[in-house]
Amino acid sequence: MILLWAEIRRMPMLWLLPCVPVALLAEHLGAGEGVALFLLSVLAIMPLAALLSRATEAVAEKTGDAVGGLLNATLGNLTELMIALTGLRAGEYMLVKASVAGAIVANTLFMLGMCFLLGGLRHRVQVFNVASARLQASLLFVAVVALLVPSTVPAAGGGDAAGFVQDLSRLLAVLLIVVYGLGLLFSLKTHREFFQGAGQAEGEAGEQWPIGLAIGVLACVTVLVALVSEVFVASVEVAARAIGMSDAFVGFVVVALVGAAAEMTAAFAAARRDRLDLSIAIALGSATQIALFVAPVLVLASYVIGPAPMSLQFWMGAVAMMMLAALTAALVTSGGRSAWFTGVLLLAVYLTFAGALYLMPPPGAEQGTASPSPPAAAGG
Repeated sequence: MILLWAEIRRMPMLWLLPCVPVALLAEHLGAGEGVALFLLSVLAIMPLAALLSRATEAVAEKTGDAVGGLLNATLGNLTELMIALTGLRAGEYMLVKASVAGAIVANTLFMLGMCFLLGGLRHRVQVFNVASARLQASLLFVAVVALLVPSTVPAAGGGDAAGFVQDLSRLLAVLLIVVYGLGLLFSLKTHREFFQGAGQAEGEAGEQWPIGLAIGVLACVTVLVALVSEVFVASVEVAARAIGMSDAFVGFVVVALVGAAAEMTAAFAAARRDRLDLSIAIALGSATQIALFVAPVLVLASYVIGPAPMSLQFWMGAVAMMMLAALTAALVTSGGRSAWFTGVLLLAVYLTFAGALYLMPPPGAEQGTASPSPPAAAGG
């Protein structure tokens, strides 16, 4: 407990932990209205994400490279996955798909752009491993291509388009998970040298946790994230209408940024310490995990916990944003050098997407239901 208390004092984000019981109590008693519950749940998720990230690092430090890398890969995006699973169970398919697309775009453009900006403000020019960055960008591009196909191919054909999209989505979900597993094998076993210097833990400023404490915190935080996610999903629709935001914007921007708060903190700190390889691995690696693992898992899980099967068919605006984000990442990481203005360019692209989605939400974004039509609303 002494180590846990020291960690809470060291990380200002963990000072928001009292928001967790307040949010759960307010939801249980029905004491808060939609906007208040929404804000409380957002504030509660942020420290839980930070604790989850810290506990995952501590477990990874004790289990070796292979198991530690697998834990980081599978648990690094657990906050986003829990929110998405809760939305899936509630039939909020627009919110789920917007959060998936938003996480890919936010990690690729916002997180990476802020790393370049913050690191560039402290260091005139920063150098990073081109081979590692290219590999991450290539994986992301392949994943986005797989997400692109179900949204474009059906428009050129006829017949049972909905059935075709569902069958194709199941096939692609399995294919992406296989690619994800092979990517882990490639990065952790056969070509580990590509990732040297990018897989270090960010918890070096704090004292190492015992394995028992780390596993205990991991289990408790996972349960709390699941509970708070239910409060978030239950209040998001009311809050979105009251504030004047669509479910698509909330999922694309708010959920993506809140869910990745802990990862962003670690990536920004690494960039300021001139460890840009680590920052790029966190930013692009997290986006790749969402596209290759989280999205396919949600499709398969929808057959079990969702009111109807969910497909990988996104509205065309989201498809275009994900594709442009992947291409932008590949472009800016091709030279192996960066400066603060590179970050400004990435942030400008992200703000363009976010502003367009806020002012002109996709058709049917307000529905947020599991209805299979039109594709822009639920996408299957």
